[in-house]
Amino acid sequence: MEKKLQVKDLTISFRTMNGRVRAVRGINFDLEKGETLAIVGESGSGKSVTSKAILGILAGNSIIEGGEILYDGQDLLKISEEDFHKIRGDKIAMIFQDPMSSLNPIVRIGKQLTEAMILKGKARQRESRRKFNNYMKLLKDAMIASSTEPNAAQIAEEKCKRFDTFELKHIELEGAYNIAYESVKDALYNIDALILEVSKNAAKDLLYRVKLLAKQARDSVHEYVVSGADAEEIKKIADSLVPAAKALKKDVGGSELLSLLNKVKEIFERAAALTAPNFFSMAYYLTFSGESAVPKYASVGDLNAFLREYLDTHFMLDFISDTKRALAFSANAAYENAMAAASLLQEKLPVYQNSELNKEECHALHKLLSEAVDKSIDRLEIIKDSLLYTFRSGLRGDIDKYFSAIVKNKKEEARFERETAKYNALKAKGKEPDAEVIPAAITDLEQAKANICRQITRLVEHIKEKYPKGYSAGEVDYTDRAVAVVDYFKANASGAVHTVTRAMAKTKALKLMEEVGIADARLRYNQYPFEFSGGMRQRIVIAIALAADPDILICDEPTTALDVTIQSQILELINRLREERKLSVIFITHDLGVVANMADKIAVMYAGKIVEYGTSEDIFYDPRHPYTWALLSSMPDLDTNEKLDAIPGTPPNMIYPPKGDAFAARNKYALKIDFEEQPPMFKVSETHKAATWLLHPDAPKVEKPKVLTDRIARMQERRGSN
Repeated sequence: MEKKLQVKDLTISFRTMNGRVRAVRGINFDLEKGETLAIVGESGSGKSVTSKAILGILAGNSIIEGGEILYDGQDLLKISEEDFHKIRGDKIAMIFQDPMSSLNPIVRIGKQLTEAMILKGKARQRESRRKFNNYMKLLKDAMIASSTEPNAAQIAEEKCKRFDTFELKHIELEGAYNIAYESVKDALYNIDALILEVSKNAAKDLLYRVKLLAKQARDSVHEYVVSGADAEEIKKIADSLVPAAKALKKDVGGSELLSLLNKVKEIFERAAALTAPNFFSMAYYLTFSGESAVPKYASVGDLNAFLREYLDTHFMLDFISDTKRALAFSANAAYENAMAAASLLQEKLPVYQNSELNKEECHALHKLLSEAVDKSIDRLEIIKDSLLYTFRSGLRGDIDKYFSAIVKNKKEEARFERETAKYNALKAKGKEPDAEVIPAAITDLEQAKANICRQITRLVEHIKEKYPKGYSAGEVDYTDRAVAVVDYFKANASGAVHTVTRAMAKTKALKLMEEVGIADARLRYNQYPFEFSGGMRQRIVIAIALAADPDILICDEPTTALDVTIQSQILELINRLREERKLSVIFITHDLGVVANMADKIAVMYAGKIVEYGTSEDIFYDPRHPYTWALLSSMPDLDTNEKLDAIPGTPPNMIYPPKGDAFAARNKYALKIDFEEQPPMFKVSETHKAATWLLHPDAPKVEKPKVLTDRIARMQERRGSN
């Protein structure tokens, strides 16, 4: 499956008046396309901190001590706020626990829904143009470099210019079609409600809605949408709609207006069912054939076949052949450079393993290694290699942290000694100090150095995985990749012309409101947040989050403030939206029962660490960590009258993280080693792992709590009967 997000060794702390709080301690997980990952744990376990780090909204006193969050070839911990703005809300959206924290109480929800669509639509247009132009330049350079022709530069320039020229025509044709087709679709969405309201004499904002429909009717006229006799008819209707609406009081029953509305609906239903021509191929024909119009065919299918054959014969097959050559050249150069980079990385690694690092030497070597790795990036790969792209910034960040920590450690030690001396002096005089001395926030320099080395060793391993032994760049068939390049150009060209108008945004907002289960969307569109219940406000927030069609949806305890019935409805809604939209979902909760029927994978967090990780099946039917046992045993169960097991004690103070297993003090199954050494992640199966010494081969056999084994037995029995 395609990995949408990768979190690697993420470590986050917070500066506080009482010292540094270790909130997240080296967690790892992947999120696949269309998958739901639940992160479960008590308050303070680091769940929300993790989600906010992914979205780039951590508090100002946060410290990213290590790790990566990889999305679309970028490390989200190292990109600029300008780059993050293109991702936050657009690619990665978030739903918070309290919907009112996401809603402006004095702005109608309709405006809150549409404003983001319009702004993001403009940003997406600019980004699509940038991607198209940048990739075209890279492809042209590779075409020139890979050719043996004496006039290679001229040939490549001519072909790329030819592609660019007819692509502009494609944008023009598709843009005009989109305006007409979207007008038809938007009108059809609205017209049934309008017909019903007019027939019942209950239409609201009638004149405004009829004027909008008249505009949509005029905009729908297009050769491949509403044309011929239908076009002439729709123009006449458009001129008659407003007078008919104004005469509605005299026209008892609204027969004239209803007749016009039904005619519009009939014409638009025919138009919506039509097949669109291939504007990409048509653009080439109109640009270079010398003809001012395309030939007439009995069907659009026949026209498309002719246009495709013309494009392939006169340009595209030759262009794809050159693209394949350029892709092969770029990939082969990247392979050779990657092999050289891997050797250099291994050779220079000992410099960062010295007992003491030299700042000038480390920064000079960083520049050398980064240049080698940059050369190994295949810039023509559409799906970016995250580790290669983020190596330069990642390594620089870890080097800077190491050397800045040396200075900060000295300052912290001096401060601690100074404040301790003052504290002791007051005590010696019999006075009671106002506050305890804040412990020194010392960065572990060995760990900082290990982070630097890990950047290098992991990249070497990644290069070996990408190019396994016996790999040959010459044996790869680049046909599919060349076709994907053309599709990439087409997609970005379409993105550059897809304008979001206020009318389109309103129509989409109404559809979203209906999609998330808000009845009477048109009526409620103009209401304020306070006029909605808690569950309805959460649905509005979900609609806003979905407005930009994100890849990833983060749900941070979205049902905690709701009653049980509404909780169930919101969970079902999120599950349905994930399936319909192919979303990847991160669901954060303190209640394992909430995610029982929706999570594909579950990460159980405690004291900033993931203590157990597996599929939903693994966690509910074969839990291995005592903390997971405790969470499951404390869940309410309607099938039994047994007393629930409460988790004794409280989570540890993460200013002073425990030496061993953080759960040991609350764990009645704890072993002596739990208080001395932190357990590693033991592998239970290919999908399941847990950090508990009970999984060590030499550990004594410990049975799960009876309340839990009985519950698992009941669940298995129920599942078997179902």
